[in-house]
Amino acid sequence: MEADDSDRYRAPALDKGLDILELLAGVDGGLSQAEISKKLDRSPNEFYRMLDRLVRRGYVIRTDGDRYSLTLKLFGLAQLHAPVRRLASFATPLMRELAEKSKQANHLAVFDRGAAVVIAQQEAPDYWGISIRIGSHIGLFDTGSGHVLLAFRSPEERQMMISEYARLRNDIDPGPEFYARLDHVRERGYEMMASVQTAGVYNLSAPILGPDGRGIAALTCPYIALVNSPLAPDIDETVSMLQETAAQLSLLAGSDVQHNR
Repeated sequence: MEADDSDRYRAPALDKGLDILELLAGVDGGLSQAEISKKLDRSPNEFYRMLDRLVRRGYVIRTDGDRYSLTLKLFGLAQLHAPVRRLASFATPLMRELAEKSKQANHLAVFDRGAAVVIAQQEAPDYWGISIRIGSHIGLFDTGSGHVLLAFRSPEERQMMISEYARLRNDIDPGPEFYARLDHVRERGYEMMASVQTAGVYNLSAPILGPDGRGIAALTCPYIALVNSPLAPDIDETVSMLQETAAQLSLLAGSDVQHNR
């Protein structure tokens, strides 16, 4: 009897790993090894090595209570694929328009495997402005982009993002004041903070939201007061322009998701 085509090229180890990832993607709070085995109707010993490899490769995290949860690594990998290229493509003309109106540079950043990464940027229209190179990895704790990327995620996702970032940078947990600031950013709808890196610069940052209200990117303007351009928008006007552009991009991102389902 001829073998079923769907079974001809089976890879049992890969199937086990995918079974675990798909199972953990559908639960909150993680599962113990025994619970994973029971739900997948397998012996616990079958999953020990697979779970160990998934933890070591960063796809799964093991908590103190011996429970396993997904990290955001798969999300980060997906971000680097076509959706990010489409988002950058959608953003380019709107970012150019924002730069022309505000007289300021701006850039777009996403979270990717423990870092905030700049995927698009637009120079200021005049000869003076602050810009960040595409591909730059910037901080989560000390930038407007980082604050917005964290603020517009669930508490569980936020904690995983911080854990991944801290593991790469050897940073200390930022503490309750930082989490309170993120909550304030979410309530206000944007971040406005003095740059930690450059004197005289204010980071203005607003979220690009998906259809489910989760932040998928941060649009940021490193604002500098242009004393030689008295008609240039002030910081409050620039915030309004930034939020308007971010809202337009959120609508485009949402319609793209719906179109590609």
